[in-house]
Amino acid sequence: MINLNIIAPEIFLFLSIATLLMIGVFKQNSYSLILNLSFLSLIGTGFLIFLNFGVNEILLESFISDPLSSFSKILISLSCLFVLFSSQRFVKDKNISKFEYPIIILLSVLGMFFMVSSNDLILFYLGLELQSLSLYILASFDRKNIKSAESGIKYFVLSALSSGLLLYGCSLLYGFTGSTNFELIKNSLNSGNIGAVFAMVFILVGLAFKISAVPFHMWTPDVYEGAPTSITSFFAIVPKVAGLVALIRFMDSPFKNILEEWQIIIIFISVASMILGAVAAIGQKNIKRLMAYSSIGHIGYILAGVATGTNSGYSSSLIYMSIYAVMNLGAFSCIYLMKKNGEYVEEISNLSGISKDRPVLAISFLIIFFSLAGIPPLGGFFAKFYVFMSVIESKMYVLATIGLLTTVISAFYYLKIIKTIYFDGNKFKLDDSKSLSVNGTLFMSCFILITFFLYPSILNSLIYNLFG
Repeated sequence: MINLNIIAPEIFLFLSIATLLMIGVFKQNSYSLILNLSFLSLIGTGFLIFLNFGVNEILLESFISDPLSSFSKILISLSCLFVLFSSQRFVKDKNISKFEYPIIILLSVLGMFFMVSSNDLILFYLGLELQSLSLYILASFDRKNIKSAESGIKYFVLSALSSGLLLYGCSLLYGFTGSTNFELIKNSLNSGNIGAVFAMVFILVGLAFKISAVPFHMWTPDVYEGAPTSITSFFAIVPKVAGLVALIRFMDSPFKNILEEWQIIIIFISVASMILGAVAAIGQKNIKRLMAYSSIGHIGYILAGVATGTNSGYSSSLIYMSIYAVMNLGAFSCIYLMKKNGEYVEEISNLSGISKDRPVLAISFLIIFFSLAGIPPLGGFFAKFYVFMSVIESKMYVLATIGLLTTVISAFYYLKIIKTIYFDGNKFKLDDSKSLSVNGTLFMSCFILITFFLYPSILNSLIYNLFG
């Protein structure tokens, strides 16, 4: 008897998307209604996921429901909910408030759900492509803006290439193991199967692109800068959660028996991402490009935990990703408040001396950027602490040393922005903002980052239990 309860969140989300699409087609000026219904859809989906949290079951040998997939889906749903919530004012001001906007975002979330629950190469690839096709549209959603159109084309071309490489890797893996099922692949895979190891490299390339890890990061700065800020915030958080969980799923299931082969690749990607993220961001003038290089660096730290190949390392990476999502929600909420004479600005120089007339925004920048830099006792410090501890426990001392050094280097460009805010002359006056959605999201982010040190064990114990 098939238990459809474990796929109930996906069914509910799909029916919600179909209903919203019908409303949008037949009702004029329905953006606000569809946005509010999208919030309800994400909340309802999250509730159904919560009901299945303790379940550990596989449907038709392809779709797996376990604590890891349930946690990641809740994180994806919450992140998406707050991205949509915090960007309401920006979307209306930029005149991209079309009814398709929240629907396409929900479609990408549905694809991510199938990615993180896949126990089969075919289902995984279908979920990946559903997510990717939605992201292609989102990257170029502001059609009147030439930068947005350019970023959409760049993302489409490079992402299509990476998807092709990943599909080639999947087909090779099927050819050399005779199965698309993760468990059957794991049982038939060993270090002597050179062809399957070769396939693993192609799959890692595709996944590294999706999470913007070096050397497959080339799309990130241009897409972050060119896409509307609301979509950039989505790119910066939600797909990365799905990509990380998919990566952990591959490393812990089909590729578990070839740890030594993939470990060296992950270590290289991690080190390269940490170094590039620390160095390349120093000279940036645009805050969205700076956030792009910052995200590349943070992915490097997250991959350091994955590189251990242990449950402790995977758990520390998920803890980091959870805190990273909170930090980025706050960071992009601050960027939404960078508005001068009714126009949104992105140059770091526009923050010069804003502590004098916008003290609340200035202190919010300080909290979030100090957390991104890993300064105690903020949440970002604990994210790095858990990752480095898992790396040291695995006796990967060189990786830990490089991580610590790049943390110090990256702190420079975060502190440089704080210096601009607090110590430079007041050249610009930013507009006051009374947006409840932006200020509410910013307050939530800062509150979590400040108070995380009081009860770090809540998130810690929850995630460590995901891997038994």
